[in-house]
Amino acid sequence: MAPSWMVFLLFAGCSKALENTQASTVSQKCTEDTNTFLWEITQDRPKEYAVQMYDAFGKMGSNVKGGNANRPGLLQQCRSAHGPSFSAQYCEVFLKQGTVQYFVGICVPESCGEEDVEILVLSGSLQFGQTSLIPPLPHILVNQSTQEMIMTHCLSAIAPGALDAISLFVCCVMVAIPLAATLLTAIIKWQRNREVRPSAQTSCSNTGLNLYGTMKTNGSYSSDINHDTEENTPASHPEAFCTGAFRRSPYRNQPGSPEHLLIRPRRRLLLPERHPRSQLLWIIYNYKNWRTTVESNPLQVLTISGPVFLAVDTFLLLGIQPLHMFVMCLTIELISLIQWGPYWFPFIDTLMDCKTYWWANLFLISNLLPVHEICIPWSWYLSLDFQCYATTPVLVYFYRLNRGVFIVVAGGLLLMTTVAGAVVTALMHLPVFQPSTLTSEYYVLYYYVKPYTRYGPFLIGILAGIYLTTKKDPLLKHKWQAALGWIFCLSVMAAVIGLSYILKETPASPSVPHALYQGLHRPLWALAVTWIILACEDGYGGLIKNLLSLGFWVPLSNISFACYLTHPVFIILYIGLQETPIHYTDINFVSQHLFIEFHEATY
Repeated sequence: MAPSWMVFLLFAGCSKALENTQASTVSQKCTEDTNTFLWEITQDRPKEYAVQMYDAFGKMGSNVKGGNANRPGLLQQCRSAHGPSFSAQYCEVFLKQGTVQYFVGICVPESCGEEDVEILVLSGSLQFGQTSLIPPLPHILVNQSTQEMIMTHCLSAIAPGALDAISLFVCCVMVAIPLAATLLTAIIKWQRNREVRPSAQTSCSNTGLNLYGTMKTNGSYSSDINHDTEENTPASHPEAFCTGAFRRSPYRNQPGSPEHLLIRPRRRLLLPERHPRSQLLWIIYNYKNWRTTVESNPLQVLTISGPVFLAVDTFLLLGIQPLHMFVMCLTIELISLIQWGPYWFPFIDTLMDCKTYWWANLFLISNLLPVHEICIPWSWYLSLDFQCYATTPVLVYFYRLNRGVFIVVAGGLLLMTTVAGAVVTALMHLPVFQPSTLTSEYYVLYYYVKPYTRYGPFLIGILAGIYLTTKKDPLLKHKWQAALGWIFCLSVMAAVIGLSYILKETPASPSVPHALYQGLHRPLWALAVTWIILACEDGYGGLIKNLLSLGFWVPLSNISFACYLTHPVFIILYIGLQETPIHYTDINFVSQHLFIEFHEATY
């Protein structure tokens, strides 16, 4: 799942340069304070505030050709500077030279508004002697030496509004309810232990019963700790009272119970479940840096077509809301209240979108909006999943009504979603997976998050579920059938992944291969996963079934949904609070990846 906003381009929303500012003068107070600062730094022994402000300006670093063109400066140092009659503020000036876009952090008096700063920059007033405090990139690094201004933004505190107060209230309530339920359950358990312990110990000691089982009269041993049949034993018997007391526990956490819904003790994360699933490692990644590193490496198919962009289709086949709402409210609060660093700018759109389009998340229709307007954009999958799920009653109705009608309806829907993916791809010249640049923005807007192109895997999952719940005999009766099935399954998966690398270029005109691949590869992937499920169900899973059934996956599967919703928040916090660029290396990437995963797991 890789929505385009996560491709960390600072200037994705800046599609046009600002026109020349109509105002021709800077406000009097700004002019006076700026002149005071500029005069002070030319003195033999300038005052400390002027040195701090000058030092806080962004300076050009190395590896500009490799992408290190931004000059963030020092935000906190700028804010700590106080002149004789003013304090300093940190602003970012977004510039363009040829094809290179970058921003420069500058430190100016707080009496200067954004329009004042634009005029100061455009007029070349911010100079140290004869040298500009915002020098252009040298011509040896870029072909164009003239700077064009895109925009200017000064970092100031965001005033909390009514929505922020509501979000804070919702977060507090959603945290308070589980805590209160946990406390109440603990109190009830403590009271029951006080009431039961004396009599239970007496009865157990008199009857020879213990926690581990019952000694029969013939000397054999029978363990009944796992049998919930206390209703079948008269309550008046001491044995029934004793074993029943041991079985009852408010921490049983059975499905459907209040404890199961509200309380999730840490030990539950380590207990095995019948069908453990783990998609966690398929979702959490740093898309831009990883894609840049492996751009020319054929091994990128393992991260592009398979684990990344087909994970959604596996989810739809396998087929929330409270945690979704909590994360949305938490995001609004964090972005409104935290003092961000110079790299916060790309995330301000998330706040504005949440304050405008929160209702789309509430009603689970956010994927029908343009992707750049979605609040917490990574949650588009929840809307897609719910929209697909909403069709289930209709499918079940047709199945109960007439099997022939059901087959026609299901086949028609599968054909429609396949054709839709192919037609959209052909008409809009889409690539077969999301590009790392903005060369194909239509990919997300009209294909990637839409139900009419992603319904196939969900429908195949419904069909597989119906078959598994109604079958009377095993599908596979001979080993040769299982062998052929596995060969076909693995071949399809390899073809789906491999062809994506062959067709990785964005077509310049309608492309039949791209259209066919786009329309077919997601249902084919879902069919391959369905085979794995059926083979494991019939006892032909072999090593794969043993691997997927390992207890190692249980804690990951239990936290995977929470990690999916929360991990971008950790990324936003980490990146938004940085004051200097992050130098990419494999070690940095892995260590920070594990750092984020660890904090999500403990969350």
